[in-house]
Amino acid sequence: MSGASSDAQPGRVYWFYLIPGMLGFVTIILVPFVMNLMISFTTWKGIGIPKFAGLRNYERLLTDDTFWHSLVNTAAFVFAMAIIPTAIGVLLAALLFDYISSRFSNALASFFRAGFYLPQILPVSAAGILWGWMLNPFGIVNAMLDATGLGGLKQNWLGEPQLALWAIMVVMVWLQLGYCLVVFMSGLARVDPSLQEAAELDGAAWLPRFWTITVPLLKPEIFVVGLTTTIAALKVFAPIFVLTSGGPDNATMVPSQMSYHEFFATNRVGYGAAITTAQMLMTLVICFIFIRIQARHTENDR
Repeated sequence: MSGASSDAQPGRVYWFYLIPGMLGFVTIILVPFVMNLMISFTTWKGIGIPKFAGLRNYERLLTDDTFWHSLVNTAAFVFAMAIIPTAIGVLLAALLFDYISSRFSNALASFFRAGFYLPQILPVSAAGILWGWMLNPFGIVNAMLDATGLGGLKQNWLGEPQLALWAIMVVMVWLQLGYCLVVFMSGLARVDPSLQEAAELDGAAWLPRFWTITVPLLKPEIFVVGLTTTIAALKVFAPIFVLTSGGPDNATMVPSQMSYHEFFATNRVGYGAAITTAQMLMTLVICFIFIRIQARHTENDR
């Protein structure tokens, strides 16, 4: 009896290690989420007593053209922050791992990997200010166009509604690419090199080997990168805030920037909370779809 109780006792002790994480989750995530959800059913200016408004904020949200336009912009940022960096990241990781590392040196491949990852460790505010300087009408981008005889292509990249979204999408690709590259190179490190060597001995060129060996073996990493970068795109705020604040003419508006504007500029806190709640629900749905697809692929691979 004493032996059984002593075996069970350590298992109970392990639960105490979950307490700090549980407290952090409750105080930082759960409580603010519940408060935000409750506020979304009220009209409130941030001071005084909130007044219950029922579903009025959500009804307004469904007819708000700015909100629907922000969702279209979010889809564009998913393309720029998830799809493009994932595709380019897989290709670059394979090139660095198969070509640079094997034919030159691991140190050179690590140098390129560190260079691509550098934007990830830069403060977003600093990176945004840097790109703002580069893309303004008198910035380095237009100066380079002048210097190469392409002055006719000069634009106010962040000041024109037709160009601002595309300019920020380029910045987003630059920011996210390093993260994707590092994850994929870590995934390639666990791949048995004999698979590539056998295919190469059989006469397979690099591109067929990439499609038939590298990409299938990187499926777990592709799912992880796809999920995390999509979530980042759905809640993107800092680069938009630093570069354009959602302008010009709401051309780069996203739900996070819109909710910030409602919270702190117009003091319509209840409506801003409704935007945040809708954004959170959209993120949860997409995460659920990703996880279900990954689970199905895992079952099929078994």
